Parts: sequence; C-alpha cells; structure tokens
Amino acid sequence: MAYQTLRQEYLQVPPVTRAYTTACVLTTAAVQLELITPFQLYFNPELIFKHFQIWRLITNYLFFGPVGFNFLFNMIFLYRYCRMLEEGSFRGRTADFVFMFLFGGLLMTLFGLFVNLVFLGQAFTIMLVYVWSRRNPYVRMNFFGLLIFQAPFLPWVLMGFSLLLGNSIIVDLLGIAVGHIYFFLEDVFPNQPGGGRLLRTPSVLKAIFDTAEEDPNYNPLPEERPGGFAWGEGQRLGG
Repeated sequence: MAYQTLRQEYLQVPPVTRAYTTACVLTTAAVQLELITPFQLYFNPELIFKHFQIWRLITNYLFFGPVGFNFLFNMIFLYRYCRMLEEGSFRGRTADFVFMFLFGGLLMTLFGLFVNLVFLGQAFTIMLVYVWSRRNPYVRMNFFGLLIFQAPFLPWVLMGFSLLLGNSIIVDLLGIAVGHIYFFLEDVFPNQPGGGRLLRTPSVLKAIFDTAEEDPNYNPLPEERPGGFAWGEGQRLGG
C-alpha cells in the first residue's frame, strides 16, 4: 500500500523535474555505493575535448557531493524550484522548459571553461531559483525565520548563506549570471522597443515533448493566484 502511494506521488511529479532529480539521486547513490567515483563525473575540458569523455558534460550536473547537509539542501531547492517552474510558468510548455535546460547548461559549460569549478549542479540550481524568483517578484519569502524578503532577493540571500558557511560564491554568481541572461532574453528584451524573441525552442523539441493538450480544469499554483504565494507567510524556507 505504501509502495503504491509512493509510486503514485512519484509519477505525479512533472517529467523534467522527475527525470533530473532522479538522475541526481541515482548518481549520488552510485557514488555512495562505490560503483563509480566523482573522478569519473567531474567537469574536465581536457578529458572532454581531447579524450572524448563526452558524458562529463552531463554528469557534472548530477553530482552534489556525498550524502549530507549540503546534498539535502541542494536537492530540496532543486526539486522545489524546478517543479514550481515546470508546473507554473512552463505549464504546457515542456519543450520550452527543456530548451531552458539546454540553453542554461550550454552557457554554464562555456563559462565553466574560465572558472575553476568541477561540478556545476549547484550553479544550475541557483539558475532555476533565479528565473523563478524574477517571474514571481511579489512572493514573500521567510528564510529560516530570520529574514523576510521579496522573492527576487532569494538568490542573493542564498549567496550570503554560502558565504557564511565558508563556501565559494563563484558557484552562486555563475548561476545568477546565467539565470539573468535567460530571463533577460526571454522575458525582458522581447518587450523592449525594437526588441524581439532571440530564444526560440527548436521544432524538434516541440514535436517530442509538447504532445499533451492543456487541461481546461487546471487549478493554478498558489504563486500564480492573486496575492501571490503564501509560503513566506506561514511556512519557512528550508525549515
């Protein structure tokens, strides 16, 4: 009975979020079980382009370190904001969501050639958080009961939290930069005088992913309703 309930809950997670978070968890489990090592996964341009270890372009986004606080923290944020984006502003536009993944991953990989980062998954999570926060500017956030602020400040609060923990903020800055580039090209520039859509989802992605019709009985997520998302009012972020 419990298995059926868990399976049903799992299958209700939107497909892109389900695929990405599952891949991250399975990759971490494989490392914990010593089936593979992080040295087989990390981002190394020389091994990728000279030794054709192409899988590193993907696997460096799937490993968030050994199971512990940092892993759980990243998984919670990845799952939550990836799902809210997919069920919110990308609802019925799975191909566009996949294209955002590809665009963000490509841009982050290019930037990764110039910074000393071996795993880019955390930066990718910050990118998702940034895009969600800019598309929900009036949502009030409550960070561990210590800070109350509007959603657009969330990526910067997370960067400050990383700084307090003694982590490098390069990861956060990279995620914010890539998230801002996507948000500007997709949401800001097309609405400017003389602007236009520079990012267009390839038709092949639309043919693969956008097959289901929009549900006319769809009930909007809380953050899409008038008044915004009440999470910051009664539920603590990360708590």
